[in-house]
Amino acid sequence: MEESAEEIKAAVQRSAMQCYIVEGVYPPNLAYLEENYALQVNENDYYITYSAFASNLPPDVNVMPKYNN
Repeated sequence: MEESAEEIKAAVQRSAMQCYIVEGVYPPNLAYLEENYALQVNENDYYITYSAFASNLPPDVNVMPKYNN
């Protein structure tokens, strides 16, 4: 795993903030950031949750490593 969970979380939050600055709303989901803001996250090694409550509030982002036994 090259990136840490905290680095991924920070990248998602930065991309969401960039979207808010450009469009005036927070993105509705992680896929929107991947499609429109070139965000790339390692979903093979991490569980990523992105919960957008309202378009004017920052999303709740959580990143947890997947442990393969």
